[in-house]
Amino acid sequence: MPILVQKFGGTSVANAEKIRRAAGRAIEAKKRGNQVVVVASARGQQTDELIADAKEVHPNPPKRELDMLLSTGEQQTVSLLAMAIDAMGHKAISFTGAQVKIMTDDSYTKARIQSIGADVIRGKLDDGYIVIVAGFQGMEAGGNITTLGRGGSDTSAVALAAAMGADFCEIYTDVDGVYTADPRIYKKAVKMKQISYDEILELASLGAGVMHSRSIEFGKKYNVTIHVRSSMNNNEGTYITHEVPLLEGILVSGATIQKDLAKITLNSVDNKPGNAARIFEHLAAAKVVVNDIIQTEISADKANVSFTVGKSDLLTAQEAIEKIRKGVHCDSVFVRENIAEVSVVGVGMRSHYGVANMMFKALADLKINIEAITTSEIRISCLVDIKDAIKAYETVCDAFELDKTVEKRNQPK
Repeated sequence: MPILVQKFGGTSVANAEKIRRAAGRAIEAKKRGNQVVVVASARGQQTDELIADAKEVHPNPPKRELDMLLSTGEQQTVSLLAMAIDAMGHKAISFTGAQVKIMTDDSYTKARIQSIGADVIRGKLDDGYIVIVAGFQGMEAGGNITTLGRGGSDTSAVALAAAMGADFCEIYTDVDGVYTADPRIYKKAVKMKQISYDEILELASLGAGVMHSRSIEFGKKYNVTIHVRSSMNNNEGTYITHEVPLLEGILVSGATIQKDLAKITLNSVDNKPGNAARIFEHLAAAKVVVNDIIQTEISADKANVSFTVGKSDLLTAQEAIEKIRKGVHCDSVFVRENIAEVSVVGVGMRSHYGVANMMFKALADLKINIEAITTSEIRISCLVDIKDAIKAYETVCDAFELDKTVEKRNQPK
């Protein structure tokens, strides 16, 4: 029998009615001839509530203890789901991440999965059970509970699909799929039928909140097709898979905006081999996630090094830089917080020219200054002042016709 993994996000299991609806979807999938594994998140805003509880008793809770606390949210959900399925006349059993041997490193609050023991799940599937696994959590080698960071249930689901050899992983959420832009900001955004792993990875890394980037990495590596769809209806959502010729003809598939960013610039660093490595080695040791990096040579002997981080990592990053700045002979450090990043992503950039020109012209026409530019093979990002962020995002979306479906954009002009 084929194995299907279904993941239900917090809004999809927020109350008893929604839990029963999720249970019904799992039962329907089993009736269609699948062995079903369900991964569930904590209900509603429960994770935020648990964090608030922790902060009431400790301003900076020990991360090990925080993981112990946060893991309880998912455990409640999976138990309730198993009860709901049982009440509907079908066999179900719930497990924590540790019970099914989801092994991680010991980076508490943002652990990474190292291996999954699928034997426990396979045994219960063969016995006719719907198996329900707590998302967002695992266990490190010492037996301590770990959590995978925000969005970690997506990672749990796709990693389980890979470990079980499943061809599909359904991600049920409160949206209909992946949109060309954030519909809360760009009201004309449209849903995409399909997007490539590479494109959604770029979008996720740039702030698109639909999928956790590590979950996409698992999908791409192990060839798991991911179906992002609404838990409120039976409509098809968006399939995340390998590239197809239809998508390669589109210059830009989607756009993102990130506003919770800060830029740190090290001015007049010694321009010699090894200095960049020393700087970012210190940041990595402090577990700071660095986004874009720009190094500019200002003379034969000196260079400026800039990078962006999430505002939540800013203080940690500044502390790490202060420890290394004298060692790289940095004259001064400049921090800019009132910035935003607008990005466009598309596999069509690989084979088409003029994408950068279209983006820069759209911003220039509105007299929006670009403070920094970074690129990859399939994306272009511009840093702008926070006061210009929304109009910059909207004009870029209009420039690349992100209010139209792929089919309409492929029609001859």
